[in-house]
Amino acid sequence: MRDENYKTMMDGSDDCREILQIITSCNNIANKRREKPCTNESSSLSREERRRRRRATQKYRTAHATRERIRVEAFNVAFAELRKLLPTLPPDKKLSKIEILRLAICYIAYLNHVLDA
Repeated sequence: MRDENYKTMMDGSDDCREILQIITSCNNIANKRREKPCTNESSSLSREERRRRRRATQKYRTAHATRERIRVEAFNVAFAELRKLLPTLPPDKKLSKIEILRLAICYIAYLNHVLDA
């Protein structure tokens, strides 16, 4: 269906040519908008300085804080899931992250020992 429409447009009717010209001109305008004008100030700045300035904006800091919050939440969920798999007495005892990791190492070593026996 799409190919048939394209062939019809290419057959040469004046309306189709006009539509193709409009589409082409719209694409050219869109491409020009995407191009960033090069100012003297931005071209004289080093790459590191441009990066620093971009990171100093409120929008960037807000986005970065959001990404960091999501990362930390995922990190904490992973620790909570690991904690559920580890046997401790009492089972509801609060453990720090380093204690969870150390206990996991010991538990894995114990399970390896059980498999070897």
